[in-house]
Amino acid sequence: MESKLHPAITVSNIRHVVPILLDNETGQYTSWSELFKIHFRAYQVYNHLLPKPAPAASSASKEKQTAEDIAAALAAADLWDRLDAIVLQWIYDTISLDLINTILKPNTTAHEAWTTLETLFQDNKSSRAIYLTQKLNNTCLDNFENMAAYCQEVKVICDQLASVEAPLTDAKMVQQLVTGLNEQYEGIAMLISNLQPLPSFHEARSKLMREYDRKTNMTLHASQNAGAALHATTSQKPDTQAPRPDLRSTPDASADRGRGRSCGRGRGRFGG
Repeated sequence: MESKLHPAITVSNIRHVVPILLDNETGQYTSWSELFKIHFRAYQVYNHLLPKPAPAASSASKEKQTAEDIAAALAAADLWDRLDAIVLQWIYDTISLDLINTILKPNTTAHEAWTTLETLFQDNKSSRAIYLTQKLNNTCLDNFENMAAYCQEVKVICDQLASVEAPLTDAKMVQQLVTGLNEQYEGIAMLISNLQPLPSFHEARSKLMREYDRKTNMTLHASQNAGAALHATTSQKPDTQAPRPDLRSTPDASADRGRGRSCGRGRGRFGG
């Protein structure tokens, strides 16, 4: 009977399930590691975050082991090594080149790479917390192309603060989210700030996104209406390029034109 394929072997691209690229600059270690832990469980390789287990002691002596027992033990060891290599590939595929060069070494295991990364991002927590706090205070809507990107950045920084044991309460996160808005959103900022109790971060984000969508739609409609009005005004203007009738095709046109010019000059000159 053919053995069942291990779930981890079926993963063709880990970036589809762990879309974060971990590096020293963004420092999204908390989000990155949490996504990995979820998928380690889903693909039944969570044990590879732990030290490599020692070979199981056989109750029977080596002399009494059958060929099937030996083959099964070797197959289990080979499968563990293969799965560990796959998990190690997953880790390398989702970190920056600088981090790869930092943690890469011969004959390492997934557990060793995982714990090295954890140490790198957990060291110097106090100085990193100060840096992240300053970064959060300088984050404002004007520096982002839309409301979603702004809210996402605030959430990421707050998650990073939590990872260095400097978490913000939900109320503090909402206050920071409102503080970074510009004058265009002063109304919704005051509305959220005056709510008792303050909404959760996700509720506040939802309110801001609705207000952003409303303002965007209003701007779009105003632009469309202005374009339609301009088009209508342009359409109503006389066509100054329309060809004039050819008076030369009319009998006695030359005489008429002469009389017309003479009368015009007479009125202008004498007012008769």
